[in-house]
Amino acid sequence: MTSRFLFGLGLLSATALIHPAFGAEDARTLQIVVSKDQQSLAVFDGDKVVATSKVSTGKRGHATPSGIFSILEKEVYHESNLYSDSPMPFMQRLTWSGIALHESSSVPTYPASHGCVRMPKAFAKMLYQMTERGVHVVIADQPLVPQLFEHAMLFQPEAVPASVLFSDLELRPTTAFLTQAQPVQVATNDVAALPMPKPTQAAPVDAAPLGILITRRGLRENVRDLQGLLNGIGFATGTPDGMLGPATVQAIEDFKKAHNIKTSGGLVSPALMKAVYNVAGKGEPPNGEIMVRQNFKPLFDAPAVIAEPQEALGTHFFTAHTIDKVNGKADWFGVTLEDDLSKETKKRLGITSEAQAESPDATDRALDRITIPNDIRRKIEDLLTAGSSLTISDTGIGPETGDQTDFITITNRGALGKKG
Repeated sequence: MTSRFLFGLGLLSATALIHPAFGAEDARTLQIVVSKDQQSLAVFDGDKVVATSKVSTGKRGHATPSGIFSILEKEVYHESNLYSDSPMPFMQRLTWSGIALHESSSVPTYPASHGCVRMPKAFAKMLYQMTERGVHVVIADQPLVPQLFEHAMLFQPEAVPASVLFSDLELRPTTAFLTQAQPVQVATNDVAALPMPKPTQAAPVDAAPLGILITRRGLRENVRDLQGLLNGIGFATGTPDGMLGPATVQAIEDFKKAHNIKTSGGLVSPALMKAVYNVAGKGEPPNGEIMVRQNFKPLFDAPAVIAEPQEALGTHFFTAHTIDKVNGKADWFGVTLEDDLSKETKKRLGITSEAQAESPDATDRALDRITIPNDIRRKIEDLLTAGSSLTISDTGIGPETGDQTDFITITNRGALGKKG
């Protein structure tokens, strides 16, 4: 598929309920998309529209941030601690810094809020009843429609045949039916006589969805791995924590002196990374990272490799809608968001071209360039559940991702609550 997932929705000018409100079991596969250009909101279940409404987003000087969010907190009645205790009924929080979906008595067809997404009363109440914590919210300038997407990079559960429990049952004769001329063959479950099936580590049905982020490596990830490698080759840094403390700085200097290495471009330069990996016998240093969260907390992370690092990846967001463990199949629905990388960001990340990220097949090309370790792939696929998400982004973890959040990705330069 080569689409940028960008479509116009004529239904979004007024509030409309397409399907009855979903129960909690369905809520984790819902996705909310807000269009700032059209001042509209659409709720999707896969690529099907569930409900639509007009909204009012942030006015000039208080722009609603564009990006990928999830519902962090819900309150039937909330008062703003930023704007004179203003009422915010049916509040669904997107950031801890003050951005939320909520009911308002003033929902004009133009941006008028202080950054939140205002909704009409009836719709705000209905949406509140449909969702739960963790439901994803995408805010973009133009309307987006999630599209079914297939690619080898997207995670798939290991197939567990439905017949596995009975495939080796032994047929034995019985005389229970005395009217039969011949004994009837029936299946009996003799545990002692049967080989035990290989246990599976598949996630329980009610396991919380995963939040997965694939991005370029930051300083902290590089320092953490550097510490572990230096410890292993005799230059003590202490416990690897990703922080450039005195012990780590001294270990780096001792390593450079011992191996007669001169580097420039900061203490943790690409040349230093390459030298330490080489001495430790670990090959080339990774330039990417895959991070996994569950229940709004970090679960694990691992190195990844991004090919053609001079090319921007773009920002892409996928949700796992249906998990078929019998056939080992997950249906992923995706959208691609327009991003706005500053010159400073591109320089810091070593990006010299955005041609691939702006191409019609940007999503395919981004997925093609990513490689993650096989053991990490299997670990994720064992835990995969409906509602799990995958974000691909150049910019990594922003300041809004933290305690009790999923991964929050901001795609415009404007600071939250300020002119964008």
